[in-house]
Amino acid sequence: TLIFMIETHFCRVVFLGTGYWFFWSIVLLSLFGILAAYCSLLVVLAFLLVWEGYEPNLHWCHKILVLLVILLSLFFFWILCKFWQDRWLTAGLSLQIFAPYVHLSSITVMVILSWPVGFYLIHLEEEARIRRYKMAPNDRERTKRCNTLTKLRALQVAIGLPFFLILLCLYVMPLGIHSPCIQEEGKLGPKPDFFGHRGAPMLGPENTMMSFEKAVEQGAYGLESDVQVSFDQVPFLMHDNDLRRTTNIREVLPNASFTHSAFFRWHFLSTLNAGKWFSKPFYKMKRLSKADRGRAENQTIPKLTDLLELAQKEKKFVIFDLNAPPQKHPLRNTYIRRVVSVILASKIEQHLIFWLPNFDRQYVRNAAPGFQHVGRLFSIERLTKENISRINVDYKRLFYHGLREYKAANIKINLYLVNEPWLYSLAWCSRIHSVTTDNIHILSQLNQPYFLMTPGYYMFMWLLMDSVSAVLIVTIFYFHCLQNRERGSQESSNLSIKPPFRVMESPWTLAALYPALTKNTKKHPGSRRLLVVPKKASEPEQVKGTIKPLMPHEDAVRQLASTKKSFEPMWNAARKDTFQTALPSLNMNKPTISSVEISQSETESENTPNIFYPFPSLFSFWNPYKVHSGLLNVAQ
Repeated sequence: TLIFMIETHFCRVVFLGTGYWFFWSIVLLSLFGILAAYCSLLVVLAFLLVWEGYEPNLHWCHKILVLLVILLSLFFFWILCKFWQDRWLTAGLSLQIFAPYVHLSSITVMVILSWPVGFYLIHLEEEARIRRYKMAPNDRERTKRCNTLTKLRALQVAIGLPFFLILLCLYVMPLGIHSPCIQEEGKLGPKPDFFGHRGAPMLGPENTMMSFEKAVEQGAYGLESDVQVSFDQVPFLMHDNDLRRTTNIREVLPNASFTHSAFFRWHFLSTLNAGKWFSKPFYKMKRLSKADRGRAENQTIPKLTDLLELAQKEKKFVIFDLNAPPQKHPLRNTYIRRVVSVILASKIEQHLIFWLPNFDRQYVRNAAPGFQHVGRLFSIERLTKENISRINVDYKRLFYHGLREYKAANIKINLYLVNEPWLYSLAWCSRIHSVTTDNIHILSQLNQPYFLMTPGYYMFMWLLMDSVSAVLIVTIFYFHCLQNRERGSQESSNLSIKPPFRVMESPWTLAALYPALTKNTKKHPGSRRLLVVPKKASEPEQVKGTIKPLMPHEDAVRQLASTKKSFEPMWNAARKDTFQTALPSLNMNKPTISSVEISQSETESENTPNIFYPFPSLFSFWNPYKVHSGLLNVAQ
């Protein structure tokens, strides 16, 4: 939006200087879109690196490009703040029209955003719960996990708090909305009249008779123009001080293209073409038909009397800006009287003239008492003193300064330059009497203001949207909660079942290796240990019997002592011999020792059984090298 606003102003400046309109937005928006996407990608990657605990380290070329994007953004933002101050006023006015719909649309957007926000908040909550549950007793591990929990909570706050604050503000937003288009039925004022700004500049070359005739065809209430006075005292219609933009002066007399138009005589001005430039389409301009294109290319600079004749014929009002001649012009100090005399000589009805110039107004009152005097943004006291009942003001200034006061004083208001339908709707709802516009062909088609609604209807939409959105957001969060619990239950079902606290000793345990098992804990080279619950101190230590140590057969030991290379192909045979020689001496129908009490270690996982196996690899992965080492230890 920023670039588009700058581009529109830039294109207009280029157009005013060259007469050619080029859509620079295609180039600028493409360039800045690529740069914005590039910087956004870098930000996402940096965030992911920081999230994973890595320090982002950009290459020097990336740093230069990011710095360039920042400098360009600051430069264009400075341009906007300096040269587009009035546009910020327009943005504020637009809220008076769009605020109800911005409110409803924003709530819809928040409902859509609640899906990813709810997912991440619930996911972060579950992650924090799991980390808190698995918190280790070690101080360093506990500190590390606490820091992780703090980061998770901070991330939850950073995501959830802005979301819910914005949502709350949107829910109460209508309490601060004041829009003139929210009003009761039957209170809407009449449709504002149109003054064609330099005629109908979107349908014909500005300030030409074709443009004014097109405005009359579109139902214009009045015609607006700009008047210059030639060197030989002929008032003519021209907005710019030079002739470059709207005539072919650079083809006819290139050396004089920068000369002020008031220094030319009417005989030369009447020979210039004032319509060829219009055949090139520019911003918001519809393509002309073949007949209109041919007609536009033959337009010339009109005199003021030509416009007055058309206004008298069509009974249209005329309002114009009268530009003072430059220094060394023969009518430098008397141009007002010359223009008044030309108007009176045209025999136009005096009440059709809206006299806007402030200079020498008293003379005008005396020479033409029938003129309707139009003021600027004057105070009510000055307007009353000068007997002015109509003002012509910039819409941006009026809506921020004294609209209610002027309406209370029964001052008729004409706004310029109103080109957008939403802005015209705002003027209509505010009971403005008339507007000056370039787009008369568009605004004349409106039958009622945009976004008009009654307070009761808006209240109903407000409460309905708030209620529905709140229900949807709560439902979305609840759905994510259920999904998270379902995932958690599935994960826990895949874990091993807790072992019983009383288990039968396997013959391959410490009980078979140590003749007398005391209440002391015996350690094994492995990471697991067998914990024996100590008996009461008063009871004497008893051992039910001494169990003869398990001694493997020496042939099996000899086979297992062979090299790894020769051992691997014979593993199946060796394993068979080992079990046939080592295990038959044990009677599996009778336990070798009574059951012992086993308690879980506090540091062990909940779902890990605490049953000790002296050769875990033997019963799990069947690693021959580990079994060989274990059996050698047994033999020793």
